Amino acid sequence: MKNTGIVRKLDSLGRITLPIETRRTLGLKEREPLEMYTEGDTICLRAYKPEKACAHCGSIDEVVTVGEGHICKQCLDKFNKSL
Repeated sequence: MKNTGIVRKLDSLGRITLPIETRRTLGLKEREPLEMYTEGDTICLRAYKPEKACAHCGSIDEVVTVGEGHICKQCLDKFNKSL
């Protein structure tokens, strides 16, 4: 784990704001879902990636399995049109 030296306080609803530098470094977009878990007394956050999501766009709608990967109908249609 890398210490950034950034300290944030919880607001009255228990929320924190992730600094823009951290979000940019990790490639987190606005409203992107995060998964929270704990390890001992440490709170960990990571980008949430559903098990069955499109490998191209991340969508979870109308996803089909191709080999060991997953692709949504929209991306599959785009791929087929480009052939």
